[in-house]
Amino acid sequence: MTMVEQEPVEGAAPRDGRLRVFLVDDHAMFRAGVRAELGARVEVVGEASTVAEAVSRIAAMQPDVVLLDVHMPDGGGRAVLEAMRRTHPQVRFLALSVSDAAEDVIGLIRAGARGYVTKTISPEELTDAIRRVADGDAVFSPRLAGFVLDAFASRPDAPVADPELDQLTNREREVLRLLARGYAYKEIARELYISIKTVETHVSNVLRKLQMSNRYELSRWAADRRLV
Repeated sequence: MTMVEQEPVEGAAPRDGRLRVFLVDDHAMFRAGVRAELGARVEVVGEASTVAEAVSRIAAMQPDVVLLDVHMPDGGGRAVLEAMRRTHPQVRFLALSVSDAAEDVIGLIRAGARGYVTKTISPEELTDAIRRVADGDAVFSPRLAGFVLDAFASRPDAPVADPELDQLTNREREVLRLLARGYAYKEIARELYISIKTVETHVSNVLRKLQMSNRYELSRWAADRRLV
């Protein structure tokens, strides 16, 4: 997406009857890119980079749809959903994440999101997803719909849990998945908007926690758990 910095005007009235959309993501460059791509299609009425900020501003702005990142340092999208769903049930949430892991998809849908799409989505597809969610439809990137069907049809109450995986932070899981898919460190850094040094630190932490010695063992471990 084109990264053009443009501050949203919070509280502004929607123009041309466009849907009012709020952005929640802890990466400023990504938010700027989304605003630039969606600005002519919807009314971006505000944004937030933390859970607390998101909860406060969504309550004040009452947008039609919130685009919600899954993983943020202070609890992520699920924490926002759990704080908002009882008091503001009219606000619709669409998860927009780099993660396409089953446990993330299922966790956000169980928490109340109306859809889940990945950040590889095109601006046109994202606009369509926003409109469909605003209309009450459930929207998923194609590969992700199967996760939800499996979870709710065959195992509706089964938790998605793995003691070894639970040792890892959300960011460590993201790095692990990309590493297992064959991404180089610089590609992971670019995908997650972090430095190469930070990627190296996360990989070292994952290796230590899982008691493994190299990325090839990690890849096999991730593949065994269908994380890739």
